[in-house]
Formats: sequence, C-alpha cells, structure tokens
Amino acid sequence: MDEKTKNLHLTSEEISGESSEENSTVQRRGSVASRGTQSAQVDAELAAVRTARASIDEVTLPLENAGVEEDRTTVSRTITQLDDYILPRLATLDAPLTVVVGGSTGAGKSTLVNTLLGEPITRSGAIRPTTRQPVLIHRPEDAEALTPQRILPHLERIEAKNSTELVGADHSERDQIFTVATESIPAGIALIDAPDIDSVSEDNRRLAKQLLSAADLWLFVTTANRYADAVPWEVLHEAAKRDITVAVVLNRVPEGAEDEIEEDLRRMLTGAGITPAHLLTVTEQERDERGMLPAVALTPLVFWLRELGSNADERSRIARQTLEGAVRSVADRMETITAAQTAQFETAQRLQNIVLTSYTQAQKNIIASTQDGALLRGEVLSRWQDFVGTGEFFRSLETGIGRMRDRVAGFFKGQPSQAVEVEQALEVGLHSVIVEQAAQAAETSQRQWLEERAGRVLIGNRDVARVSEDFPARVAEGIRAWQNDVMEMIRAEGAGKRQRARFMSLGVNAAAVILMVVVFSMTGGLTGIEVGIAGGSGVVGTKLLEAVFGEDAVRRMAQGARENLEIRVHELLDEHSEVLTERLDSISLGPEPALLQRSTEEMRATARGLKEAK
Repeated sequence: MDEKTKNLHLTSEEISGESSEENSTVQRRGSVASRGTQSAQVDAELAAVRTARASIDEVTLPLENAGVEEDRTTVSRTITQLDDYILPRLATLDAPLTVVVGGSTGAGKSTLVNTLLGEPITRSGAIRPTTRQPVLIHRPEDAEALTPQRILPHLERIEAKNSTELVGADHSERDQIFTVATESIPAGIALIDAPDIDSVSEDNRRLAKQLLSAADLWLFVTTANRYADAVPWEVLHEAAKRDITVAVVLNRVPEGAEDEIEEDLRRMLTGAGITPAHLLTVTEQERDERGMLPAVALTPLVFWLRELGSNADERSRIARQTLEGAVRSVADRMETITAAQTAQFETAQRLQNIVLTSYTQAQKNIIASTQDGALLRGEVLSRWQDFVGTGEFFRSLETGIGRMRDRVAGFFKGQPSQAVEVEQALEVGLHSVIVEQAAQAAETSQRQWLEERAGRVLIGNRDVARVSEDFPARVAEGIRAWQNDVMEMIRAEGAGKRQRARFMSLGVNAAAVILMVVVFSMTGGLTGIEVGIAGGSGVVGTKLLEAVFGEDAVRRMAQGARENLEIRVHELLDEHSEVLTERLDSISLGPEPALLQRSTEEMRATARGLKEAK
C-alpha cells in the first residue's frame, strides 16, 4: 500500500472512529432521555395508584346491604395487595424478584426450599399445617430492598438470630414473617416459603393468598396424588387471570410414572391458560439426615433460578408482567367496590327519602287541619262563641262595618278571660294534631326501614315510632312561641295606627286570638281569608280586625302568622325525625362513586402503560 493510499486509509479510520464516538454520544443522550421519560411515566403511574389507594381506603361500606360482607373483604384485599405488592414493586422495579413457594399441605414446600438453598433454613414438621409462619429468604445485600416499607408492610418482621435456626413452624396469633439472610440464594431472587393454601387453619389460608398476591413469580409445588385437587386449581386460575409467571414442581412422583403424570399436568395447565415458565418432576426419594432431598433432584430448578437471577432484563419483564396483571385485577375489583359504594349511597338516599316523605306528609296533614276548619270545631268553637257572642254581635255585622267599628271596643271590654280560653283551646287542638302526626310519621318510617336490612340494623332494638317523653312539652313550647310571635305582630301593627285607641281598648290578647282564628280559617290561598268556616268564625274574626287595622294589614298579618306557624311545625317535625336521621348522619359513606370510577379508569390506564412497556 503506497503512502497516499495508506494516508487515505488512516483518514477513513479516523473518520470512522469519530463517527462511532458521535453515535455513542447520541446513544447515551437517548438513553438518558429514555430513562427520564420512563421515570416520569413511573411517577405518573405511582400517583394514579396512590390516589386509587387513598380513595379505596375511605370506603367503609357502613350500611348492611346484601352481600356487603363480601364487598368489605374485597376492599380489604385490594388495599392489602396495593400495599404489599403493587406500590412497592412500582416504586422499585429493579428490586429482587419475589418468588413465593406455595402449594398444598404436605406437598414438600419447605423441603424443596431447603434443598434449593443447600441448607436447612425453614422447618417442616409432622403436625399439619407444617409451615405456619411464612419465611422470607434473601441475600444479605438485598435486605434494604425488602424492608417492611417496600414489601409486605402488614406483616410483623422477625429476624432469625442465626442461619442455623430453623423457622416457620411455630404458631402465632399475629401475622408474622421470619426473615433469613443467606448467601445460598441466587442473586436477584428472594424466596418466600408460604403456608399451605388448603390449610385447616383459616388464618393460614388467608395469609397464603396474601403472599401469593405479593409474588412476582409463583413456584407452585404439588404432588402426584394432589395435583388435580380443586383448591390448588383455584389459585392457578387466579394466576392465569392475572397473567402471573408460574413455575411448577411436581413432587413425589412414583418411579416410572413421571411422563404420564407430567403430561396430564401439562394438559390441565394448558386448559387453564397457563404455560409454565419451568416444570420440574421430582420422583419419590429418601431425604437425608437433615431432611433434604439429594441436590441432583433439583439441579434443573437451581440452574433456572440462577439464570433468572442473573438476567436483569428477564427479571424486569416478569416483574412488569405480574405487576400489570395485579393492577388490572385491582381495577376489576374497583369496579366491584364502586358498585358497592353506589349501592351504599342509593340505600342511604332511599332511607333518607322514607323519613322525608313521611314527615313531609305529616306536615301537610297538620297544615291541612289548620286550613279546613277542623281546629275551629268542638271546644274551640264553643269557647269562640262564648268570646264573641251569638246574638247582638252578629246583628251588628248586618248593620254594616262602619257602625261595628264604633262598637268593637265596648263589646270586648271586660272579656280577657274568654280570649285566654280560646287561646288555650286552640293550643290544645293544635298540640294534639302535631303530636299525633309526628307519631304517625315515625311509625311509617320505622315500618318501611324495617323492610330493609340496612334499616333494621340502623334501628337496632329501639322503638323509634314511640313519641319521646319530652316531645309533647317541646310541641307545647313551640305553639306558645308561635302565639307570642302573633302577639308581637299585633303590637307592631297597632303601634302606629290612627285607631290606636280602639286597638288598645280591644287589647293585644284579644286581637291576637282573633288573628289566630283567622289563620285557622284560611283555605290556603292568599285570598282565602274571606271564607268563613265553622259557623262564620273566619268572617267574624276578619271583620273585627279589619275594623281596627284595615283589610290589607289583616291579610298581611294572617299570611305572616301562617308562614310562621308552618316554619315552627317544620322545625318540630325535623327535631322529631332526628331519632332516625341521626343514625344516617352518624355514618360516613366515604367517597362519591364517581370519584372511585375515575380512579378505576386511571388504574386501567396504568395497566395499559405497564403492558406497553413490557
């Protein structure tokens, strides 16, 4: 090669080198930008999941609707899975892969774990269930990544004192998990030896499901005799729904039957939509003096776990796949929770409407009784006729309003006692109607509440239809307060009148009683004041007051007095209904269903994002 060609070749290499360096720089910048985008996406996903978690945490489902216990369990399970797995894993996608070893009672899970590690760490026993407390086994350098703040925060941690201490078979009233740090476990992997999924202990079964929900990968252990049992397949179907990576160990298979049983198990797994990441068949073998199988029996599984632990990309893929399935399953549960929350709001509204409708009808009935002349009959009418007279007074009406004005004061002079008697008779009649209608409204509300389970629980053993001992006294106090308001209205109206002398001669009490009679003779319309009811009582009262105050003033006072009465009746009935409404007011229904629905949609969007990133 001549010098010119050589120089040209060198120049090409230099150019090539510069180009490579530029490409590397661009790639590094792209990598940083990509990590920044991924970080922003993870932050957004975390924010959405935390919002959903906060919303679900406020759901208490206090009303006893049909199926509410199952719904409350769904709420509890959802919060637990969010805390145990989804939030920690989403925050630390590069944490060690959590492999939960689960299976039926006596399947040999603890023996399998000890053999995998090459040392007895978790204890199995002859008493069933064997593994009673789960054991978390990890490398010492991974301890920080597996703290309660990052995984399984609801379980009390108990650290093994030394590597020779066998743990996991003691009984405890609390949810606990032992932690063991050992160099024997492959890097990038954390193993959890879980209680039996079909344990005789309900707490063990619950804890086993909780741990399986916190797994990145399920290492499912079964036996030749138990692989077709129903309970394990419930768990496996759940794994298929959540798209969880599953490895299977078929243990204690008789020599010579390996191919036949393994083929049948694979057929069942395929039917369930599961393609196992690894399937190992272990024949029936003697255990050594430490209770462990020959190491060679599990060599394929050991190599698979080591290879998985050393492959960060594969671990990340499995973690994201499981995480996406978990988020999707939570979104599905949130639909159920939203439906349950909607039912709570609808039940509360229905119970509220029962009370509102009953007491609204009671108020209508009370007001109607003050408009149709019912309160101006009997004792009230008798006292009124004694008050106004029946002969000379009515003849005076016939001679004209002008002449009556001159005789009003003289006619009523010396009759304050009759005015008081009319007032008292009105009070008794109105009091009886209010108490009766309140009791009827309470009885109607109670009867309809008792037709619903939620209403029955809210009422409990109390007879809410029974009128409280102090309610009649409060009604009497309310009526007297209304009567005092009427008197104040009369005083205010008469204070500036030119007919003040006639008004003072008539007297405040007499004028107030007449106005009350006028109110009870109104037929509900603003012009109904002219209508006479109960033997002309309304006409009499109206003409008397008009003679002193004028037509417009009487119309205005009567309407004001009626509105005042309706307000006080409403207040009394509201107070009486509190025996029911306070039960609804005392419970917190939690977030609006629409808020939960928005969080559900955000969770589904998070699941889609995780799926696209796999």
